[in-house]
Amino acid sequence: MAWEYSEKTRQLFMDAVHGKPGTHLGEIEDPDGFGEHGSIVCGDALRFSFRVKRHPTDPTLDVITEARYLTFGCTSAIAASEALCAIIEHGHFTPLQALKVTNQDIVTYLDGLPNQKVHCSVMGAEALEAAVFNWAQKRGVDLAKLGVPLHSPREDEGRIVCKCFSVSEPYLKAKIRELNLHTIADITNAIKAGGACMSCHHAPGGLQDLLDEAWGPRPATLKPNPEAPATPQAATAAAGDDTLSPWQLGKKVEKAVDEHVRPLLKQDGGDLEIVDIKDALVYCRLRGACAGCAGAATTLKLMVERTLKEQVDPRIRVIAV
Repeated sequence: MAWEYSEKTRQLFMDAVHGKPGTHLGEIEDPDGFGEHGSIVCGDALRFSFRVKRHPTDPTLDVITEARYLTFGCTSAIAASEALCAIIEHGHFTPLQALKVTNQDIVTYLDGLPNQKVHCSVMGAEALEAAVFNWAQKRGVDLAKLGVPLHSPREDEGRIVCKCFSVSEPYLKAKIRELNLHTIADITNAIKAGGACMSCHHAPGGLQDLLDEAWGPRPATLKPNPEAPATPQAATAAAGDDTLSPWQLGKKVEKAVDEHVRPLLKQDGGDLEIVDIKDALVYCRLRGACAGCAGAATTLKLMVERTLKEQVDPRIRVIAV
């Protein structure tokens, strides 16, 4: 799948990977601020560092003179990191002023990003926040006393809502408000939570419950009942249907993949090929960007297999080929 990137996004990416003078791909030795953010599962990770010109008496007036990043990720992740560094350096920001750079500022600088790639700009803002926290510790700046809504990365620890991407409840609550996320699709596009097995979508205390807590509940008729199958077909699948012919089983598997699996994979430039179906064994392989992802095996097990178990037959097993 080819993403519709702006010309500026493509140019920033090409300049960075070719090491063009003025770009920021790299790492600062002994930095004044250092932070990391990312997901091992989805393969995106960012290390951000900066150097400041120290104010002789007031550390809050330190000015960032150099910013660098190391990014393991896609075109948009690298371009968004370039944008973040450029905005900060050109603005001659203090670390505290740099915190005002939002993911929307980054998206605007890039002349837009596909909705499914907005999480790349969020990743840069998160790494920046971690780096500013690190700078504050080194310089003895009391962020709480200054009323800066910044926290140690450890304070995001709490109940894990999305187990596939290890996203905690405190982090989700903060991002739902901060990024004005109103639907599960908004959450997945912004921070990837809920984008794999989907079991956290409507589970008690899951994504929809957190959205309801933030913005008020949706009409009850629109919320799925986790205690009962949504359709007669789902009820049959839950019990395991021995009356399906191999052709009928294959068609149900294809329908479930087309409606529930493929759209999520395509959000990250991936796809799924069904190679063969033998009894309850579904042989398949990931395609596109998902094929080489470090979390490919997890995706097949937690998203593809679980979806087919729920939508088609609980005896199904997915075999990677």
